Amino acid sequence: MNLEISIFLLVKDSLLTSYYELKDSIPVEPRFRLDRNEIAELIDTLRDLLFPGYFSNCHIEDLLEKARYLLNKYAASVYEEFLGKLTQIRASIATDVEAAFDGDPASVSREEIIISYPGLYAITVYRLAHELHILKVPMLPRIMTEHAHSITGIDIHPGAEIGDYFFIDHGTGIVIGETTVIGKHVKIYQGVTLGALSTRGGQSLRGKKRHPTVEDNVTIYSGASVFGGDTIIGKGAVLGSSVFVTKSVAAGTKTNFVN
Repeated sequence: MNLEISIFLLVKDSLLTSYYELKDSIPVEPRFRLDRNEIAELIDTLRDLLFPGYFSNCHIEDLLEKARYLLNKYAASVYEEFLGKLTQIRASIATDVEAAFDGDPASVSREEIIISYPGLYAITVYRLAHELHILKVPMLPRIMTEHAHSITGIDIHPGAEIGDYFFIDHGTGIVIGETTVIGKHVKIYQGVTLGALSTRGGQSLRGKKRHPTVEDNVTIYSGASVFGGDTIIGKGAVLGSSVFVTKSVAAGTKTNFVN
């Protein structure tokens, strides 16, 4: 036996032992075999249905058939119900487009926002993934929002609840946790974190409200951090850049501002 074969067998035996010893942390046979490339293709297909003519010239029948095929692989029991929600999702995204256009004087047109704004891309993928999350589809919603995260730098958990007219300006570094609740007409800038105050409880905290509530008409400027499931940012409040908030803020309050 030559040295190369001997090393090969040693590595093989070592890996087989590792597969057994670490099977609880890294399951060898995962319950859900998901192809991330197919999921990216699903996102593109659904986006084509939401924004016809912007990203492809495919006919609606072909797009629906492709979406049905891909969803049937990962969400077979609910794909018809999900597809039935596309009109509702599109209506919400239309409000997000309007929020971006009204809120950003640098925007030239709604078309520019749809085609080029990373914030709208992240919100679009979130709104699709959120509906799948509500329908209790495993794994797929999280992979969708993580795909958007990898492209935009904006991390929105599909379990978050976000109202209409949501505007993300710039966006890089934004984190919105699973149990975050955001009202309507909310605007947030780059680097904002809406997070959990502590995760030391680990899995014992699953299902509990860990992330803040942001009420209607709130603006949160760049680098602000808001933590805690009991923290409420009241209607019309404005949080200045780089504030660290762990307690509720009254409606209409302006924090960390120099006039």
